[in-house]
Amino acid sequence: MEKVKSADQVPDTPQYSADDNVDVGEVFNASGHKQELNRNFSLISICSIGITTGNVWAALGGSIVIALYNGGPPGVIYEFIAVSVLYWMIAACIAEMASAIPSSAGVYHWATVTGGRHGRIIGYFAGWWNFFGWVFGTASMSAILANQLVSMYGLFHGEFAWQRWNVFIAYIIITWLACAVVLFANRALPTVTTVGLFFILAGVFITIMVCAIMPSYTGKGHATSDFVWAEWSNQTGWTSNGFVFCAGMLNGAYAVGTPDCVSHLAEELPNPRVNIPKAILAQYVVGFITALLYVITIFYAVNDLDSLFSSPWPFPLAELYRQATNSRGGSLGLLIVIFLPTFCTNIGCYITSGRMLWTLGRDEATPFSKWIGHISPRFENPFNATIVCGVINTILGCIYVGSTTAFNAFVGSFIVLSSASYLAFILPNIITRRRHVVRGPFTMPDPVFYVVAGLASAYMCAFIVIYCFPYAVPFTAQSMNYSCLITGGLTIFAGIWWFVIRNKGYVGPKALIEEVERRMSVGESGRRISAEKH
Repeated sequence: MEKVKSADQVPDTPQYSADDNVDVGEVFNASGHKQELNRNFSLISICSIGITTGNVWAALGGSIVIALYNGGPPGVIYEFIAVSVLYWMIAACIAEMASAIPSSAGVYHWATVTGGRHGRIIGYFAGWWNFFGWVFGTASMSAILANQLVSMYGLFHGEFAWQRWNVFIAYIIITWLACAVVLFANRALPTVTTVGLFFILAGVFITIMVCAIMPSYTGKGHATSDFVWAEWSNQTGWTSNGFVFCAGMLNGAYAVGTPDCVSHLAEELPNPRVNIPKAILAQYVVGFITALLYVITIFYAVNDLDSLFSSPWPFPLAELYRQATNSRGGSLGLLIVIFLPTFCTNIGCYITSGRMLWTLGRDEATPFSKWIGHISPRFENPFNATIVCGVINTILGCIYVGSTTAFNAFVGSFIVLSSASYLAFILPNIITRRRHVVRGPFTMPDPVFYVVAGLASAYMCAFIVIYCFPYAVPFTAQSMNYSCLITGGLTIFAGIWWFVIRNKGYVGPKALIEEVERRMSVGESGRRISAEKH
């Protein structure tokens, strides 16, 4: 591979065609691969899928009781704001890279490019980290939905004492319902995600209005402003409130930590270089505003914080809603309002995780790569890869029945794994001074980029470590944080497979890398990507 020449030879504002497709007997896209998927999504539907898959207010609500240990209501609010600002920076880096390299492989592709001569191995691990993160995130959404269903039943059956198998049955049903929508309704997905957007916006509006109005009518009254904004409550056992604040940012990160979801659909919408950054912007603006208003409102509706920690139901938000409405029926209504958009989120997670695995398969980075990397001509989607995601999540559900600690260890590593994958392309891009990337329509000026990317990288380097600390002290084998163990174990697994395939045909996204080098060496950034070297 030839040495990449100076980035000074690269024009700042190259011109691109709408889809970056080129026809040489077969149609190839900007990723260097044959265009196999139909471009079903529009700008509106891709924004919908970003907002739906993110679903920040529902994700934050789903983990609200766990978040309360790290500072109480003011801790949740301020930690959410802080981590959101940091994720805006990560999202900006992802938007810029998606504009330059619109590939369904996302971070896997970008890390391969920005890593230069080491890009093949960096991109390989980034791809696996990203896939594992997404598939565990999908499992966590299925678990939240299952807990919601069981809690709905428990609201009206006082004698009901839920057990893990109750949640498992609901989990399996939800897992395969969401998976089936992705498998068999590919052409309907733009409509499904648009409906999901409606559920999200209508759901948060209804919840905010009910929780804001009902406490006055029920006679319970609202919580004080000091309770919401000032009364810090450290129930973790850690002595440093600063550390508690940083560790508590994990809960906010879980809610906002999906900045790359729409990038995995870059080969399924027109003009992705422009539309993907717009969708990421819409996702984060809508997500932040709705979640912040939601969490402030529900805290003002709380009148007995201790009862949230001792809730008899697996989804403690049911108790919070019961307090807000002073009725079980009202709580059920608000649980339905959060259940519907969360189910659409689960669908979006299956879309993303399935496509991420498919891109690894088409580059021969997985076992049975020909099968996993296959696009179904009948259903026009990565059918096999999506089924694998469903099977993995089913196995995780079985693990849940045997041990909630083991299940939580897997799904709890979502943020650590996804952050590692983002760091794998952002940090090399800084170190190489962006010289491996031909910039797209959306690009940050150098001074802005280095500040934004530098802060994003610093956050991930520091907080990947912090997020691996025990959630509380003293800790036991059941309460220990196993994120580092899961991340390390899966990295070792991927490393073993790397040694199996590295000299047996795996080259990564070679066509794109060679094309970037060629264009940078001759200054041809205005041309569309050629397919001759694939």
